[in-house]
Amino acid sequence: MPHRKEALKRLTYGVYIVTACRDGQLNAMTMRMVSQVSVRPPCLGLSVAKRRLTHGFISGGGVFVVNVLAEGQEMLGGHFGLRSGRDFNKLAGVDYELGELGAPILKRSAAWLECRLAESLDIGNCTFFVGEVVNSEVSGEAPLVYREGA
Repeated sequence: MPHRKEALKRLTYGVYIVTACRDGQLNAMTMRMVSQVSVRPPCLGLSVAKRRLTHGFISGGGVFVVNVLAEGQEMLGGHFGLRSGRDFNKLAGVDYELGELGAPILKRSAAWLECRLAESLDIGNCTFFVGEVVNSEVSGEAPLVYREGA
């Protein structure tokens, strides 16, 4: 399968900031792979490496928000993806409000989906989290699309 790697690079993804809260603390990380895994009830799935700070926030806090970045928010994706929340407060200076469940909702995103953790599956160095969508909102902005190498 010599072309598998090249074929995988041609998949397109959205760009998401997943936010979470635990014991009154907030954190966020950039993700590019989030998927709807159920319609009834509406659920999203995402895989988070166990070494990520956000992993502990989701598993310990039981809530997360998937913020869909809008076109033109590429720098925001980099902001949340280049440094660890262990080293600095990623949400300092970022325009957000707390959702009903306590996790941050980024303002001016294309959409957001607030989730309550429903299931988690250990898959090696990651955990696949399934969250039931309890609140959501859509703006008029087009979502930012990520493609490997672009």
